[in-house]
Amino acid sequence: MGLAFSAALVPCKSTGRQVWLVSGLFLAGIAWAAWHAEIRLETRLPASLEGQPLTVSGYVCGVPEPGSFKSVRFPFCVTHWHGIAREQSQNRLPDRLRLAWYGDDASLQTPFRLRLTVVLKKPHGAVNPLGFRYESWLFRQNYGATGTIRAAREDPAVACGIECHYHQWRASAVEGLTQRVAPYESGPLIASLMLGYRGELEPAHWKILKDTGTIHLVAISGLHLGLVALGAGFLIRRLLVWLPERWLPPARFRLVLFTLVCLASLAYALAAGFSVPTRRALIMVVVGCWWVFNARRGRASDAVLFALLLVLISDPLSPLDQGFWLSFGAVGALTIVFGGLLRPAPWWRSLLLAQIAIFVVLWPILTFLDQSQPLVGFFANLVAIPLVSLVIMPAVFVCALTLMILPGLDWLFVGGLDVLLNSFWWFLRQAADQNIVDIAPGMVELVCAAVLVPLALALPFRSLRIMVAVTSTLWLGASAGVFTAESGRSNASVPNPEVWFWDVGQGLSVLVREADQVVLYDTGPELEGVYSAVESVLIPNLRALDIRRINTLVISHADNDHSGGVPLLLEHFDIETIISGEPERLADKLMLESDVVIRPCENVTDATEKVGPVFSAWQMAGRKTGNDASCVMTFSFNHGQQDVILSGDITVEAERSFLQENAELAEGMQGYRVVLAPHHGSKTSSSSEWVDQLKPDLVLFSAGYRHRYGHPHPNIVERYRAADSRILNTATSGALRFVFKPDGVEVTGARQSAPFWIDQHK
Repeated sequence: MGLAFSAALVPCKSTGRQVWLVSGLFLAGIAWAAWHAEIRLETRLPASLEGQPLTVSGYVCGVPEPGSFKSVRFPFCVTHWHGIAREQSQNRLPDRLRLAWYGDDASLQTPFRLRLTVVLKKPHGAVNPLGFRYESWLFRQNYGATGTIRAAREDPAVACGIECHYHQWRASAVEGLTQRVAPYESGPLIASLMLGYRGELEPAHWKILKDTGTIHLVAISGLHLGLVALGAGFLIRRLLVWLPERWLPPARFRLVLFTLVCLASLAYALAAGFSVPTRRALIMVVVGCWWVFNARRGRASDAVLFALLLVLISDPLSPLDQGFWLSFGAVGALTIVFGGLLRPAPWWRSLLLAQIAIFVVLWPILTFLDQSQPLVGFFANLVAIPLVSLVIMPAVFVCALTLMILPGLDWLFVGGLDVLLNSFWWFLRQAADQNIVDIAPGMVELVCAAVLVPLALALPFRSLRIMVAVTSTLWLGASAGVFTAESGRSNASVPNPEVWFWDVGQGLSVLVREADQVVLYDTGPELEGVYSAVESVLIPNLRALDIRRINTLVISHADNDHSGGVPLLLEHFDIETIISGEPERLADKLMLESDVVIRPCENVTDATEKVGPVFSAWQMAGRKTGNDASCVMTFSFNHGQQDVILSGDITVEAERSFLQENAELAEGMQGYRVVLAPHHGSKTSSSSEWVDQLKPDLVLFSAGYRHRYGHPHPNIVERYRAADSRILNTATSGALRFVFKPDGVEVTGARQSAPFWIDQHK
């Protein structure tokens, strides 16, 4: 693809030759990317080695970071697999692992060269139609397996080459910096801006950055490297002019200046970790510097296309990164706007034009990538970008130099930077607290705005700018509901009842839809600062289904894997009714506001004449807490010809009570029955009586892939299989969609349509 773009740089007199050139380069680019992808897929862990203790030697090829449950996480580059012949596997064994170290021995100050006993599994993550896909991230980072450390000891025999020494140097630099800035409140921000280390940033930091659309300011990107190049160019040029002119004629002067600026940018990129986004930004900065030092010969768009070509040649899989599209989208917008200006604009106008262009161009890209675009981010970045560019980053660079040459003055320079960053953070907190309505226009409107607004800014037609400004204002107002009634809060209607079993790992969340009515059963797990099923799965997918209101939210019981993220869900959706088997515990645990009413699950039935799901709720008598307090839901579709039983985490005792009190269900089903296996397939549930009397046509397990709990238990799986039930598991199928039609039930799994790097046959 990048090779095809580069054809625009090659002059061709014949249109036919241009077409053949573009076609040939396009095919060459596809072949280049396919070759890289095949090499990466070949180094995945074979299934035969999953779950068993293995011994490896190698070195830590990254900076260890604190993880959940007091763990330490780091990438590990394998130099030798002990006791395993590579001939045992059809594929090459992975040379890059992502490991977690639990226990008292885990430490951020781990030895660098190690011999480890590990338990590994193939790269795996939740797969839903939309939302973050951990498995895709692992593929992009070239991890061949993930796992945990069982034992570790230092191994001086591990060979340490250039890459190994680089990682060791950077880890030492990060450790030294974090220790010196630890006493200061803004220490995590200093480490992020100075060395690109974000391991100390807390969930509160990420929330404010996300709410204000300023995450890019703490990720080492083209902005930071561009500032380094600009500052280095200014200083180096001042030094070079002192040399005799005969030593450096104009052509050689520009070449030396270009070389030294590129070396300064490279040094900062290496100090910042030399990650994939940093390497991409470095290429863009080097190409931009060459264009500037070459007296701006040629079109700026040619330089952008050339940078795109180099990025795709060096990393043909880079289009899988969101940052790739955002980076080139922003640069393309700036090129269009400022390339069309007849004369340079004042600094304040340039800043405003740049922010407007980037905002409208990136909005459809963010929407396509399932990311939000907070309106407050436009105003926050108007202040934050120049503040970071002109004040904070120069202060960071000065502080970095003084830390190296004047360590005794930390209190002065780091203290001053701390005051500056605290003031900046106060501004971001104020911006995040502003109640500005976020809107979600359609893709057609966003694409039109992304085309018209930059053109209006670039073309010297005042009437066009006024027309676009008025139209944009009216459009934003209408989208935010300023000029219209709140009738837009209704849900989209579906022609047939649907049930979605979301892939939330070791947890549960089920969506039931009929007409425009919606019932959500459980919200999946949440681990603060690590994972939230509501944020990563439910919000993007419910919005994609055009769901704005949840008529009934059922939280089976208050365990975290069933009730995580309820407050966040309440922020994003109107919820009419909440039902739970443990209402008091749920309210106390989630610290819900006093006006949020949670109804107890006491045999609630909704079989009214209104259009929507017909359901009944059941709870074991006398059980108010624990797994057996789970609210069991039964949904009936198409005049009772099909039903779905959602059983929460009930055990054998509650199963027996359910069967006794719902004898009509135990008599069998003439149509089609789907049963959610109780407690994720635990051996304490799914008794023979439960299986034999319900006789499910299909049983579904909602569990984590190779989770330490071992769900579902093999005996339980065999029990359902003996009853001729079709067996599905979200861990191996991804999210599952059931469409209940009068003539049958359609079942599709998200992994069936996942990209090639997502394992289809778990």
